[in-house]
Amino acid sequence: MSAPALFLDRDGTLIVDTGYPRDPALVEVLPGALEALRELQRDYKLVIISNQSGIGRGRITEAEAAAVHERVLELFAAGGIEFAGSYYCPHAPDAACRCRKPEPGLLLDAAAELDLDLARSVMIGDKPSDLDAGRAAGVPTLVAFTSWADVRL
Repeated sequence: MSAPALFLDRDGTLIVDTGYPRDPALVEVLPGALEALRELQRDYKLVIISNQSGIGRGRITEAEAAAVHERVLELFAAGGIEFAGSYYCPHAPDAACRCRKPEPGLLLDAAAELDLDLARSVMIGDKPSDLDAGRAAGVPTLVAFTSWADVRL
């Protein structure tokens, strides 16, 4: 049976948004994220869905983006959080791709690869494009906030 997912934008939702992060040492988890996700992972598969246009814009390399993302995963793993998957779009905003939010491509790919039930899933993000991607994939959405302390699904 397909499982529900919690699709999570990364920058500004899970970690502090610093623009085009290239230094893994500067990754900072948003307050309350670890505690909230420890509870939520009991009922949802956790999946990161992120636009990383710094790659397509030439502001960061693929290797820098990978190192930052690896650090994100390490910090959350140290806090007891396991992500079922991570998906990102490396394209610049002017690229005509199916994966850059607000397009639903990353969510649809994750659903197919991880056997996820989109109708029972939720997309959380801090930008309209995050929410639009969720809606386009048929996923209920929640806007991110400055603290995870009050999240209840």
